[in-house]
Amino acid sequence: MSIAKERNSALSTTAGQVLSNERGMTLIEIMIVVAIVAGLMAVLGSNVSKSFKESRVKQTKIQIVEIGKQLEAYNLTCGSYPTTEVGLKALVSNPGPEACPNWGPEPYYKTVPKDQWSRDFIYESDGGTYLLKSLGEDRKDGGEGYAKDLSNQDA
Repeated sequence: MSIAKERNSALSTTAGQVLSNERGMTLIEIMIVVAIVAGLMAVLGSNVSKSFKESRVKQTKIQIVEIGKQLEAYNLTCGSYPTTEVGLKALVSNPGPEACPNWGPEPYYKTVPKDQWSRDFIYESDGGTYLLKSLGEDRKDGGEGYAKDLSNQDA
């Protein structure tokens, strides 16, 4: 039994020494870890931001195509596209018998669609052709990259 006691005593002394020799992280070690984490966040954050902007552009292009399909359906039903004055509201509510005698019974959309930046699409039409456009991220005509205007003529 004395050998077992000596062995336990030796183990507990060694474990106690190891525990007492452990220290917390120094300030420099903490600063290094923070710098590494900040660097990773900067790289990943810019990639996520870029992907988010790209997805908004892609989604707006998809919306333009889908609205175009509804405008085609309206054209088949009514014989012309909604005019600029009537606008995309003609896809939500009946523009009247003079604009479309066969409209309905269900609307094409429940609400007037907005682009991915929560702004109204620009719609222009003479009844025979139409232009459907989003000004993009910058809300201005023209632009490049993510700020480029998107329209049904580009799709």
